[in-house]
Amino acid sequence: MMISAAALVENRTFPSAETLAQDAAEWLCGLAQASDGTFAVSLSGGSTPRRLYECLAAPDIASRFPWKRAHWFWGDERFVPHDHPDSNYRMAREAFLSHVAVPAGNIHAVQTEGLSPAEAAAAYETTLKRFYGADTLAPDRPLFDVTLLGIGDDGHTASLFPGQPALQETRRWVVAVIGAKSEARITLTYPALDSSRDVAFVVTGQEKRGVVARAQAGDRTIPAAVVRPVGRLHWLTDRAAAPERAK
Repeated sequence: MMISAAALVENRTFPSAETLAQDAAEWLCGLAQASDGTFAVSLSGGSTPRRLYECLAAPDIASRFPWKRAHWFWGDERFVPHDHPDSNYRMAREAFLSHVAVPAGNIHAVQTEGLSPAEAAAAYETTLKRFYGADTLAPDRPLFDVTLLGIGDDGHTASLFPGQPALQETRRWVVAVIGAKSEARITLTYPALDSSRDVAFVVTGQEKRGVVARAQAGDRTIPAAVVRPVGRLHWLTDRAAAPERAK
């Protein structure tokens, strides 16, 4: 494990994807238990974090997690119905939210039906501002306690893709992303993602090793490397995804 105190960055390498998922779930539970009052989490989508979420629902952790105080948000969402196989909401619900005692009002999904992508982005920004209690993010009062992120082969994170206008957004908290993928996406922007006490990239698989190395080295040509939380930044990788120097 390598920690840079000056940059508040921690790189942790785990023997396998399974140990990463279990330890990350335990870490998240510990942070929630240690928090005072509301505990807000921004979830990552895709396939990688699913096992982490399943670990949260396992009896040993679920019995200790303060579900009534925890609120769940999404860092990005595909603009598909919530019952669609590609829905990030559906994945999280199937993996853990439907198996634990979380109040329905604490689950803040992105609305993806009955409105346009731009309207969905504006509505979710309103949801976040209402939860936060202000229209402007204060550095000393983060929006999220924990933000979980992944990284794509092209260096994207959430739905912040290389070359997209969303990368330059400094005012809005949520935007629609059109044209980067086959379906529209709704994504939090850097201001919202950075407004977190702890941001954790969760990455597995040898195919991600190169892009992880670039991001950890600060290659600002890839979106993931530009994430700079007001709190701590963590890279949680299995041995296959970890750059050689981190093993």
